[in-house]
Amino acid sequence: METGALDIRHDADAGRFEVELPGGRAYLLYRREGDVLDLLSTFVPPEHRHRGIGEAIVLAALEHARRQGYVVIPTCPFVGGVIERNPEYAELVAEG
Repeated sequence: METGALDIRHDADAGRFEVELPGGRAYLLYRREGDVLDLLSTFVPPEHRHRGIGEAIVLAALEHARRQGYVVIPTCPFVGGVIERNPEYAELVAEG
């Protein structure tokens, strides 16, 4: 599956970025407090892992944070890894 073809949706009421996949849903859960997004956890169904889907969802969330002027807390270790591999997003990480 091409990650560029993913239909990543932002469900603000549920606090997640998500994509429907054959056989399940991949998502990034977050909590928003003011201008801070705490990126809590990611999930990709096992049969869809290691294809860049989780990273694409995290990057969509980071782009959303940038557009909105938010900072992020990478509580989820996977999110932290994505930021390490894409240092242009390091400026979004909340200090402290």
